Amino acid sequence: MVLLREVRDGDLPALFAHQADPVAAAMADFPSRDQAAFDAHWARIRADPTCLVRAVVVDGEVVGNIGSWVGEDGRELGYWIGQPHWGRGIATAAVGALLRLDPVRPLHAHVVAHNLASLRVLGTHGFAVVATGPDVVDLVLR
Repeated sequence: MVLLREVRDGDLPALFAHQADPVAAAMADFPSRDQAAFDAHWARIRADPTCLVRAVVVDGEVVGNIGSWVGEDGRELGYWIGQPHWGRGIATAAVGALLRLDPVRPLHAHVVAHNLASLRVLGTHGFAVVATGPDVVDLVLR
């Protein structure tokens, strides 16, 4: 069972390792942060009352994170599941759980075009493509 809960200090080492994985960073087309930048980022988003950020937990293990925040397009959603946990339906369950926690619509997501798994996860939950570019697909849930 996939559980979303508040991010705890003890979760940060696992979240750092997830984002430091070069395969996962390439899939997301998002550069890994060094420890100092990672710590500063997490301190900022955990202190921001407009950010809804949760640890994704399966069988007591932190397997990723998910959140929503105010971005350039309005409210945005993003998630990161550690590579060892891909292909198990965790992202799909986590997105569904976050959508129940954050009722704001429209909700936007930006996905690199080669990340077909994330496009499927978001499509499962009703996100529709509103724009495409050579590298990024923009989706919205209304």
